[in-house]
Amino acid sequence: MSDGEDSPPPASGGGGGGGERQWYGTLDSVTAEDDSAPGSPASPATPSNIHTSNEYMELDEPEMLDEKKALLEEFERKRRARMIHVTTDDSEVKQQLRQLGEPICLFGEGPADRRNRLKELLSRLGEDALKKTATGQQEVDAADRNQQRPEETWYHEGPQTLKETRMFIVNFSIPRARARLKKEHLENMVPEATRTAKRQEVQNKLRSFGLLGSQNADSRPISYCSFSPDGKLLSTSSWSGLVKLWKVPFCTEEQTFRGHNCYVDCVEWHPNATLSMEPAALNLVSSGRDGSVQLWSLDSEEPLAELPNLDARVSRVQFHPSGRFLGTCVHDNSWRLWDLEIQEEVLFQEGHSKPVYCIDFQNDGSLAATGGMDSFGRVWDIRTGRCVMFLSGHQQPILAIDWSPDGYHLVTGSEDNSARVWDVRQRRCIYSIPAHTGIVTGARYDKTGGQYIVTSSYDGSVRLWCHGSFQAMKALEGHGQKVMGVDISPQDGIIATCSFDRTFKIWGPD
Repeated sequence: MSDGEDSPPPASGGGGGGGERQWYGTLDSVTAEDDSAPGSPASPATPSNIHTSNEYMELDEPEMLDEKKALLEEFERKRRARMIHVTTDDSEVKQQLRQLGEPICLFGEGPADRRNRLKELLSRLGEDALKKTATGQQEVDAADRNQQRPEETWYHEGPQTLKETRMFIVNFSIPRARARLKKEHLENMVPEATRTAKRQEVQNKLRSFGLLGSQNADSRPISYCSFSPDGKLLSTSSWSGLVKLWKVPFCTEEQTFRGHNCYVDCVEWHPNATLSMEPAALNLVSSGRDGSVQLWSLDSEEPLAELPNLDARVSRVQFHPSGRFLGTCVHDNSWRLWDLEIQEEVLFQEGHSKPVYCIDFQNDGSLAATGGMDSFGRVWDIRTGRCVMFLSGHQQPILAIDWSPDGYHLVTGSEDNSARVWDVRQRRCIYSIPAHTGIVTGARYDKTGGQYIVTSSYDGSVRLWCHGSFQAMKALEGHGQKVMGVDISPQDGIIATCSFDRTFKIWGPD
């Protein structure tokens, strides 16, 4: 060939001549040649003018990349901090800082700055840092408790008087329970038509209720009212510190007791009051907000006796059906049982997380029901000291509680404007009554047969409900202000109510 003609590249590397080497062919052929084994005659040598280094592909220095990465991370952290929700309560902010092991206050730091500091910490540690800290602390505390005290039932040995009290209540309650069950069995044998007619008669009676009498009872609001066991007298307590007796239904004043120097929240009758004419017999008990509990006799205007001051408000008192014991609701989250024969406290019962407001004893005398400001109720077996039922359902404090004469139904009234009916046998609430548009201050069962319920409220009304169907029978309206309490006569079924308007009223069939 002549020198001017094109010639294909040589098959082997290292060809002579000083000119540039030329490559021809497709990418596939180049790839195939590159894939050939090194040193083989068919594989050309790596061209010296192809730059295979990535030196000019890295436009930024490593230090610049790290700085940009740090800026991006800081930007993302600030974005997370803006998205974190932190409480506006400064005390909770301090508590969360303490959980994270941080100082709760820095020099010159205000609540807003402290809140922002907590946000910054959570954006670095993660929003679940508080949960992990709390969980870890709980696990440590639980482990410490398990090491210090093994899981076992622990009982506190009570005094000999408590044992005697429980033995007395056992012997007292069993015959009464036997008689109640026998009466219930006889009632169940009555034909259904007869029972239906009786229920209809009760409903007609409730629909006919009206105002029988009204009386201005004091110069201050009337806080409580209660009928005597024979239904002939009504006791009232007021914020003036006075306890008064009234003859019903004529509403004439019989007697005034002076002894309290504070608001009187409750006055209750002894189960055998006015049935015994013995001198200096115990007839009444009253409680004040200063922790005083005073016992009264009808033949004196001075207290017959006074229990040791409890150093906290006593909102309700209630006699045990035997008349020997007295239950008191104290605003130190406890209720007490007193033996009045020896005037000694025999039981200090805790269980509520807030003040105990109301109490009532079952007619047999074996059970006690309490309602608390913690929105819960409890049923106690006072023969053993155990809580046999937990009443959970109200959304606000329970202010009233009452047993039905049948021994297994309960009614509670609450600040959530409702009343609830409970069945101890089923251990549950069987009906919730949307009773009023205001706080329910009183709830009572009919004393004779438990066939109807009466509720009173801050909305100024008193309402009658038929037990079983829980149908509203009648609304008694006449008080000018909120109704503070209600009671039903155990003899003729007339109703007494007391109010913030300083009056009490008597209601009955027209």
